[in-house]
Amino acid sequence: MSGDIVGAWDVSLSDGLYRIEFEHGSTTGKRVIYINGKVREVLRRDWMFKLVGKETFPVGCTDAKATITIEAITGFSYEYTLEINGKSLQTFLDNRSKISKTWVMKLDGADYRIVLEKDTMDVWCNGQKLETMGEFTENGSETHFALGDHECYIKATTSGRKRNGIVHSLLVDGIRIEEAIE
Repeated sequence: MSGDIVGAWDVSLSDGLYRIEFEHGSTTGKRVIYINGKVREVLRRDWMFKLVGKETFPVGCTDAKATITIEAITGFSYEYTLEINGKSLQTFLDNRSKISKTWVMKLDGADYRIVLEKDTMDVWCNGQKLETMGEFTENGSETHFALGDHECYIKATTSGRKRNGIVHSLLVDGIRIEEAIE
């Protein structure tokens, strides 16, 4: 990567955390998009004579649609904004916090990031969608899965208040794990 990085954004998806960096040469028009550093160079365009516009590219296993918009402010000053699935980054992240729950923990010396998509009840762990089994209980439901030799489940129970809705808790070997704030 060169010194022309003009924008960097952190995006949390079900399959992982992504750092998107945008390189823009305002004299050459060069555009390069990196995801998680040099892991994958998503797009490279050299000698673009149109210095403003949009670049769209996929992010993550689910191919979320990301768009970087380049707008001229004054003279050779530019503003760079990121949209995910047609929404501003902030709106997208606000919506994600409503439709998903995330837990981060260390288990047997390894780091785990577990995400529940509340709208589909899909469970992701470190970028992989897990096989789960749902079960109804007297107080709600439980979504069971395994991490190695550990029995895990996400318990969904009513909060008793309409405004709060359903409360989701992760239990690993019967121990409750605190939700992560992303």
